[in-house]
Amino acid sequence: MAEPLPEQFVAVAAEDELWDGEMASYEIDGSEVLLLRLDGEYRAYNGECPHQSTPLVEGELDGYTLTCRTHEWSFDARTGAGLNPAMARLRRHEVRLSDGCVWVSRSEERGIRS
Repeated sequence: MAEPLPEQFVAVAAEDELWDGEMASYEIDGSEVLLLRLDGEYRAYNGECPHQSTPLVEGELDGYTLTCRTHEWSFDARTGAGLNPAMARLRRHEVRLSDGCVWVSRSEERGIRS
């Protein structure tokens, strides 16, 4: 059995729930979190577009580009960096895999500049 995760992590999905190139939305403590699987790795971001809070799960994931449906703001799904506009950024949550589950941090990571 794996070492227990700290209390700030919540199990949101089974490790095999999403296929590569898929995304899904989960609620953690009343907030929407977007989970994506790219190249076999999971990434999690706050689930709303930073522009006007549209749920990102309603947008389009095309390769590594995540586009919001409302005003077509787009982001690099690998890093959360804004593509259009470049000054935008998605707030990322740490993801860990343990005991066959995808665990997501309750709070966003600080100081992410990747």
